[in-house]
Amino acid sequence: MNKISRLIFTISIFSISFSSAQTKKSVTTSAKAFPAEVARPKLVVGLVVDQMRWDYLYRYYNRYTNGGFKRLINEGFSVENTFIPYTPTYTACGHTCIYTGSVPAVHGIIGNDWYDPETKKTVYCTEDSSASTVGSTPSSEGNMSPKNMLTTTITDELRLATNFKGKVIGISLKDRGSILPAGHAANAAYWYQGSTGNWITSTYYMKEIPTWIADYNKLKLANKFYAKNWETLYPVNTYVNSSKDENAYEGKSSTFPHQLNQNIDKNFDAIRSTPYGNTITLDLAKLAILSEDLGQDNITDFLAVSCSSTDYIGHAYGPNSIEAEDTYLRLDKDFEEFFNYLDKKVGKGNYTVFLTADHGAAHVPGFMQENKLPSGVVSDRDIANKLNAYLNDKFKVNNVVLRSMNNQIIFDHDKTDKADISFDVIKSAAVEFLKRLDGFQNAVDIAKISQATLQEIQKKMITNGYNARRSGDIYYVLQPNWFNGSSTGTTHGNWNPYDSHIPLVFMGWGIKPGASNKTHYMTDIAPTLAALLHIQMPNGNVGEPITEITNK
Repeated sequence: MNKISRLIFTISIFSISFSSAQTKKSVTTSAKAFPAEVARPKLVVGLVVDQMRWDYLYRYYNRYTNGGFKRLINEGFSVENTFIPYTPTYTACGHTCIYTGSVPAVHGIIGNDWYDPETKKTVYCTEDSSASTVGSTPSSEGNMSPKNMLTTTITDELRLATNFKGKVIGISLKDRGSILPAGHAANAAYWYQGSTGNWITSTYYMKEIPTWIADYNKLKLANKFYAKNWETLYPVNTYVNSSKDENAYEGKSSTFPHQLNQNIDKNFDAIRSTPYGNTITLDLAKLAILSEDLGQDNITDFLAVSCSSTDYIGHAYGPNSIEAEDTYLRLDKDFEEFFNYLDKKVGKGNYTVFLTADHGAAHVPGFMQENKLPSGVVSDRDIANKLNAYLNDKFKVNNVVLRSMNNQIIFDHDKTDKADISFDVIKSAAVEFLKRLDGFQNAVDIAKISQATLQEIQKKMITNGYNARRSGDIYYVLQPNWFNGSSTGTTHGNWNPYDSHIPLVFMGWGIKPGASNKTHYMTDIAPTLAALLHIQMPNGNVGEPITEITNK
């Protein structure tokens, strides 16, 4: 055999050997076991506790049961330093941010209400004149839909990812607490009609209310709780984490027991301002799981629940009241029952739950002043009147300020366009005037915010909260623990930690126990869920996944 023949023979042998090795490798690789399908939980439950300050996780910890908040904290993963990245910090903005992973600048929900310069009318966040009440007496309470929200939600993305096979349902006493989390493509959103005591929806979702909702409405459960009145869960003298029982700066009679029986068959709306409002909300959530077979197959469903009574009670009595403490101790027991129901119906380890809040709350100014701490109150009407008087006197312009709203000054552009002085000069004078008002820390022309002397966190939060087509012209910042409101009760809306530092705890499928003090934001919730479910994040998302919570 000559050299060329030997070379060809050697190459042939090598090729056969290489081919054989590749075949064996291919067989070995194909024999390796891979997951047959993408792993996902059967059900995701979002729990938003309206007006829950972060510190409530620990303020009442010693009095919580082992099955409610304590179970969340110890079996789940607590993201301890979670903040709202925009201002104003209001309910509608918060629920929207949680589920869109976005900010008002993008998703468009800049407040519970806002002034629309195009229609020259005040707009409610979920109002929709094309929708009407389903499930009860027709009223404006049912003329609602998510149409004013400009982006998708994580719940919308779940519907898209499952080709609309995964069910999505929203439940809350408040329409905005149900509609905005459930998204545009939800199967249903249900909210409470205070005039009748019925749970309702709108024609945006369906033509007729489901039988299970209709039957539940017939029970008129508010009457059952009214008959019990509102007693403290434990002896009133054991509420050592609260102020005394009666205080002049609380907005309603704050003496226990609270008499509720006079509301039977008369005032169904009053249930909102009692802890029982949370109880009936979670009862309806359990009924939805049962009636709609949520979490009963391998296609992930989503139940978005908002407990709103904490907000009504907080506004009325404040964070340091016995009413607030008792409400959280009762909510803890309600959560224990709810989690036990999920364990039984869906199966422990088959569902993922997260708990967060739409905003926090400031301490009542009267309480702060009583304890020698700085605080105060301003009034939107008073701000607008004083500013108009100043500008009228200085420039001879006629009431160019339409209103003060959402920590913003809104001008009448028809009037400013016709004024003999430029709008920039008017705004500049207004900014300087506002800075001199009691309780004001700063004010800024939104168009010039990049040049403003503000803390970076304030500048970022104002920018994130500004929507070019819906927001005002000047934004003002109040001194710490000053807010727009009255001298009794409390509210929220500012950039400060008491309003923007919120709880965030994940528990269940795919979640490892633990905690982190790394800074995260409300906008990170939706992309975290998207990563967990292996689906696309919402189309206006600006957040990032929280990677430390998972078992991977």
